[in-house]
Amino acid sequence: MEFEKLKKIIAEVLNVDEEEITMDTTFVDDLGADSLDIFQIIMGIEEEFDIEIANEDAEHIVTVADAVEQIKNALN
Repeated sequence: MEFEKLKKIIAEVLNVDEEEITMDTTFVDDLGADSLDIFQIIMGIEEEFDIEIANEDAEHIVTVADAVEQIKNALN
């Protein structure tokens, strides 16, 4: 469920097709995201899931799987 919501956020911010996004997709290398894009995605995640991701945790988000892991950790 987190993955589906996350795909929508990523697709919206980066203007890419949701079908291009997998758990192994990297934000920078695969999707061409820059630091501002990643910041917007993290803001979207925080708003969608009503969580807060610390800056030091956000720095470790490289792949979609990393983002899903952060969401799950914050929700538990």
